[in-house]
Amino acid sequence: MKKTLLIVALAAVCGPALAKLPAATPEAKAKLDETAARVAWAGKVDGYQLCESQNKVAAKYRADAQAAGKEVKPAPATPPCSDPGPFAYAPAATRGLEASEAHSPAEPAESPPSVRQTEHEKGITDSKTPAPR
Repeated sequence: MKKTLLIVALAAVCGPALAKLPAATPEAKAKLDETAARVAWAGKVDGYQLCESQNKVAAKYRADAQAAGKEVKPAPATPPCSDPGPFAYAPAATRGLEASEAHSPAEPAESPPSVRQTEHEKGITDSKTPAPR
């Protein structure tokens, strides 16, 4: 009896949660895109700050080691930290096709990729087999 009541209660609670949500409005989609861009930028800023702090710690370690008279090997070459700069967002509607990386193919296809030509259609004939009439 308790299991049945528990199942009915769960179905009553979970049923509305599975209902289909309405389609997003253009304003909501634009806000979502901006938020995604802001999160990506924040990740770049975090990476830059981490890189700078690692360089600072490494420089302090090297200075302390040299002051203590320890042998210090030269630092390995690493790429410089790249500052992402201030946040800048351009909505997708204002970007052109080239900015959205939508490019046309170099040249149109001669036939669909699923169509195979026979050897006869390609103009290849075998001297042993006669050409079809």
